[in-house]
Amino acid sequence: MKENTIKKQCIEFWFENDILMSKFEKNTELDLTNIKEVIKIREEISRGEKQYWLYDLRNVKNMTKEARDYADQYGQDYLHAVAVLVNSHITKFIFNSYLKLKKPIMPFQVFADADKAIDWLLAVKVNMEKL
Repeated sequence: MKENTIKKQCIEFWFENDILMSKFEKNTELDLTNIKEVIKIREEISRGEKQYWLYDLRNVKNMTKEARDYADQYGQDYLHAVAVLVNSHITKFIFNSYLKLKKPIMPFQVFADADKAIDWLLAVKVNMEKL
């Protein structure tokens, strides 16, 4: 069940089972201006509290290098864990291979299946709550 839906710019945010969900409009082009706004909106929604986030990129047509670099540098605040949802297993494999080299500062995984992404986030949440 969607709770507190917020739609701004090219993205929609809502909560489901204490997980922050987001989805872009179809054929979104993410440039530096758009990604700055997305990060700003997500941080406002977080209200200083860390979130478990399902970041759905399936409708993103293109993301510029500047946008990726900015998100990598400034988009990590107020997050416990991130599951990214992509369109294909090939994209998932490439992204996850990159993450093995990059070593993200929080649990971060890429999925081609939304249910698996949600299950992973919930498992991370349960494990973190045990600590």
